[in-house]
Amino acid sequence: MKKLLITGASGFLGWHLCQIAQRQWDVYGTYCSQAIAMAGVTALKVDISDFVSLKHLFETVQPDAVIHLAAQSSPNYCQTHPEASHAINVTASCNIAGLCSDRAIPCVFSSTDLVFDGLNPPYRETDPVNPVNLYGEQKVLAEAGMRSRYPQTAICRMPLMFGAASPTATSFMQPFIQMLRDEQELCLFTDEFRTPASGTTAAQGLLLALEKVQGYVHLGGKERISRYEFGRLLVEVLGLPETGLKAGRQQDVKMAAPRPPDVSLDSSLAFSLGYAPLSLREELEALRGKV
Repeated sequence: MKKLLITGASGFLGWHLCQIAQRQWDVYGTYCSQAIAMAGVTALKVDISDFVSLKHLFETVQPDAVIHLAAQSSPNYCQTHPEASHAINVTASCNIAGLCSDRAIPCVFSSTDLVFDGLNPPYRETDPVNPVNLYGEQKVLAEAGMRSRYPQTAICRMPLMFGAASPTATSFMQPFIQMLRDEQELCLFTDEFRTPASGTTAAQGLLLALEKVQGYVHLGGKERISRYEFGRLLVEVLGLPETGLKAGRQQDVKMAAPRPPDVSLDSSLAFSLGYAPLSLREELEALRGKV
């Protein structure tokens, strides 16, 4: 089998991607601080912000394709640690594109719906970017830098993702579920909208992009939903107590990083290529007993 290098394999999306990719690829997955052990995956500890280590990784693995997921993905952390997050989110990403260009191998990058300001949804691939926080700005810089180094790079803008926890990472819904089960107050925004997809679905989209995309593609789910509405669906489908679920607004919560109100993605292009998310209800029903 051909070799697929996945950076950030210890992350939530990385773990799901490794599970699916190993059916067709000889998978090599990198991690930094969270060691991973996964059947069928060769795990490698690498600091991708160090170019010498990164170059050595490519020389050692000799990959036939790369999916670059490793990132500092907490908007609040990026806002308060601009230099450290820039080294991972921008510099390392551009270096990876350059190394893929040197070898003329497929390169896929996981960007974010947070490259948009949330004022004119739903967003198509051709819409102008205008991030409201530093994380979004760094992803915009990475997108442009990678495409400059290697125009064939597939830039996949990812939505909010959910699903079963991996041994090393959770999605945003795990703390929600725990708080609801404990009947603690869980205040979710009624005025923040996304187009969520499960980790499994998003991973399938990345593999599709690896085969079919050069340039930009959106890998959102099929439904626009607020955080609060998602919480209500969780309660209903998973049979959770709703005692603690409360409605709130973005403006009432002070966060280090500003948040856009509605970064729903129009993923028509991906759908036309064969990307086929299930409904959110179906995705959550499939997770019963696993979360």
